[in-house]
Amino acid sequence: MESNEMQRIRDGILQILEKEGPKRGEQIAQALGLEADALRGTLDALEAEGLLFCTRKERWALPHTLGLLRGRLQGNARGFGFVLPEAGGEDLFIPADAMGGALHGDTVLARITNAGRREGEIVRVLTHCNDVIVGTFELDGTASYVVPDEKRISMDVYVSKQDRMHARADDKVVVRVTQWSSRGRNPRGRVIEVLGNKDDVGTDVRSLIRQHRLEEEFPKKVLDEAEALPQEVLPEELAGREDLRGLNAFTIDGADAKDFDDAVSIEKIADGWRLGVHIADVSHYVRPGTALDGEALRRATSVYLPGQVLPMLPEALSNGLCSLNPDVDRLTLTCMMDIGGDGAVRQYRIFPSVIHSHARLVYENVTRLLDEGDETGFAPEVARDLREMGALAKELRSLRVRRGALDLDVAESRITVDEEGVPVNVERAQTGTANRLIEEFMLKANECVAEYAKAHELPILYRVHEDPDPEKLQTLDAFLFNLGYRIKGVKSGKVHPKALQAVLDQSRGTPEEAVVSRLMLRSLQKARYDGRPLGHYGLAAPDYCHFTSPIRRYPDLIVHRALHLHLAGGSLGQLARHIDEFAAHTSDMERRAMEAERDVEDLKKAQYMQAHVGEKYEGVISSVTGFGLFVELPNTVEGLIHISSLDDDYYTFVEKNYMLVGERRKKVYRLGDPIRIVVTAVEIATRRVDFAIDDEK
Repeated sequence: MESNEMQRIRDGILQILEKEGPKRGEQIAQALGLEADALRGTLDALEAEGLLFCTRKERWALPHTLGLLRGRLQGNARGFGFVLPEAGGEDLFIPADAMGGALHGDTVLARITNAGRREGEIVRVLTHCNDVIVGTFELDGTASYVVPDEKRISMDVYVSKQDRMHARADDKVVVRVTQWSSRGRNPRGRVIEVLGNKDDVGTDVRSLIRQHRLEEEFPKKVLDEAEALPQEVLPEELAGREDLRGLNAFTIDGADAKDFDDAVSIEKIADGWRLGVHIADVSHYVRPGTALDGEALRRATSVYLPGQVLPMLPEALSNGLCSLNPDVDRLTLTCMMDIGGDGAVRQYRIFPSVIHSHARLVYENVTRLLDEGDETGFAPEVARDLREMGALAKELRSLRVRRGALDLDVAESRITVDEEGVPVNVERAQTGTANRLIEEFMLKANECVAEYAKAHELPILYRVHEDPDPEKLQTLDAFLFNLGYRIKGVKSGKVHPKALQAVLDQSRGTPEEAVVSRLMLRSLQKARYDGRPLGHYGLAAPDYCHFTSPIRRYPDLIVHRALHLHLAGGSLGQLARHIDEFAAHTSDMERRAMEAERDVEDLKKAQYMQAHVGEKYEGVISSVTGFGLFVELPNTVEGLIHISSLDDDYYTFVEKNYMLVGERRKKVYRLGDPIRIVVTAVEIATRRVDFAIDDEK
C-alpha cells in the first residue's frame, strides 16, 4: 500500500474514533469503505504506537477516551516514577507497585487511578528506552548482576554465568537486556562490553559516554570513505564557484580549536561595510547515501567534553579537508552582506565560493587588540580589518538589543584536565570582545539564510524558540514583584521579549541581577529544530536557522544541501519528505549531547572538589527546594546544603517565593542570597557535592 494511502487510512481511523467514540474493527472498515481484514494491520500498528487501545470487548478507542495517557516515564531511585504526558499537562505519579515493569525513559500508556491525587498505573510499555544499560558488575555468591549507573533505573539487571563476558566484580560494563522486567521480577541481560575497573583512569567518562549512547570510534567503512577523499581542493571543484581567495579572510577561534567552520572578511563601502561570512562547504564532501552521511546523521552533533571531543565527522574531514585552515584553499558557502552604518542589512547574497584563509587568529589576542589597541603579532591589513569588524559588531549588537533580543548572562564552566583526565582547575569561562564579535557575525548570517530559505520555500531545519508559557511568566512576574520589578504585558498573555529585557536591564548591577537572569531563563521554552519557520523568541528574530557550523551540527549540513540544490536548480522533494524526521532526530541528539556534557562536567567538578573538602567559600543560593539549598560557587561548582543540616530551626519551603523560612526565628534563605559555606563531602558515584553553612560566619 502506498505511503500516502496508508497515512490517509491512519488519519481516517483516528478521526472516526475521535468523533464517534469506541468502535469494532468492522465498523471502522465499513466507515472507510475497506475490508476488515485489510484494516487489521493498521489498527495493530496504531495500537503498538500507543495511539489506539483495544478494549476487552474488542472495541478500538483513543487512549484519552478511556482515561489513558501516553507519555515518557521518569523513574526514581526509590522505585516509583512519574509519567510526563506527551500532550502536555500535569505529571502522573506512579507508585512503585504500579510500575508494571516499566523503566526510566520508557514510553508508556498509563491509566489514571486517582484523579484527585493525580495518581496512576502503567498498563503497557510501548517502547523500551534502555535496551543497553551501563553499570557496575557485582557478584553475590554464584549470582551476578549489574547495578545501573542511572539511578532512576531502580532495578538491577541479572546476568547468568555464561553471559558475563569475563567481567569481574567492580568492573564497569555495558549489558544488553534480553528479558524485560515484569511485575516483581528484575530484567535479565548479557554483558556486551567491559569498560574497565570502576577506579581505572578513563573508565568514568567512558561509562557516561556509553550511558548516553554516544560513540567514540567511527566504523571502518566511514573512515575509509573519509580517507579516500582528496586532501586538497582540486581544480575541477572550482567550477561554478566565486573565487574569493584574494579577500583578506581569516578565522577567529579558541586557542585549542582544531576544526574551523567559519572565516570572516570585511570591506568598507559607501554607507557601511561589506561583511563576508564564509562557511566550510561540508555538503560538497558528505553526500546523501554515503556511509559518511549516515554516520553524521546518526551522531547529529559533535560532543565537547573536558579534554575530549566526540566529533560528528572523522578527523580527516573535521580537522582537515573541511576545516578552514590557514594558507590553504578551501571550498565554502558564503553569505555576503552589505550592512549600513546603523547595523541594518541593506542586501545580501548567498553563493558557493572558494577562499584562502590568511590567518588563524585566537580570541584572547583579538580581544586584546580591540580592547587595548595592542596590535603585536598582527599583520597591518589584519589589524585594520579587525578594527572595522569591532565597529560593525557594536552596531549589530546595538540593533539586536533595540529590537528586544534577550541578553541572559548564563555562566559556563571551563574545566582543565591533565593527560589522564584528572581535573586540575575549574573556573568560570570568560567571554571576551572577540567572542562576542564572532557571535554577532554568525547570528546575522544565520538570520539572512533563514530569511532567504523562507522566501524561497526551501525545506530546511529552522532553529525555533517559541513564546514562553503565559503561566510561567505570571509566576515569574509574581516573584519579581517582591523584588520591585514588573513584566509589561504579562496579564495579556503576550509578552514581547523587549519587556523581559527591560527587567534584565533594570536589575543590572544590583544584588539580585543573577537571580532575575536565572529565573527568567527557567521560564523560557527550550530552543529546538523544526521544519517550520516559527521564529526565535529569545533573539527577537522572525526567522532563524543554523548555517554556520556544518562540521559539528547536522542541521547546518541540511541547510547547506537545500541551498546548493536551490542554487543549482535541483529537486528538493527528497529533502522535503524527510525534514520532519530530521528535526525530531537532531533535536533529540542535541538534548542527549547536552545531557552527556553536563554529566561529565558534574563528574569532573566533583572529582576536583574532592581535594577541597573542609575548605570554605563564598557562594550564592542558586536554587531552593523542599529538601534544601543549592549553592553555586564563583567557579560554577554547585553543591547541596541538605535541609537536615539546617538544625537551628524548623524550615518551611515557600515555593512561590523560592525561599526557606524558619518557624521560630523567621530566618530566611532566599534564591540569590550570598552565603558562606564549607565543603563537607563529595560522592563521585552520584556526582554530588555536599555543603554546610559556615557556622563561623
